[in-house]
Amino acid sequence: MECVIDCSLALAWVLPDEESGRAERFLERLPPEAVLRVPGLWWYELSNALIMAQRRKRLADVDRRRALDLFKNLPIETDLNIGAELSGRLQGLAHRYTLSAYDAAYLDLAQRLDLGL
Repeated sequence: MECVIDCSLALAWVLPDEESGRAERFLERLPPEAVLRVPGLWWYELSNALIMAQRRKRLADVDRRRALDLFKNLPIETDLNIGAELSGRLQGLAHRYTLSAYDAAYLDLAQRLDLGL
């Protein structure tokens, strides 16, 4: 199993007020051979969301560190495709589908790798 995951799915695994039965089932049923693909942007989004959750008292420091340990131990593969060519693709997808460039990064990765989101 190989798929592209976004930050909102990952946050549902670790933020109590974002919990989702669907997200939990996805994580619980993750087969050992799974590969979770993310754009490089994912780590920035994740880091920012965890820090902001801690600052807003939605997450204790110990839980933030546990969350990072969880993500370090998941089979996450980071796509480091960057540059002007990527920017052009993201802008095209963002315009075509009325997305933010950030969301277009996930769609671009899924399209390039022919994977589901």
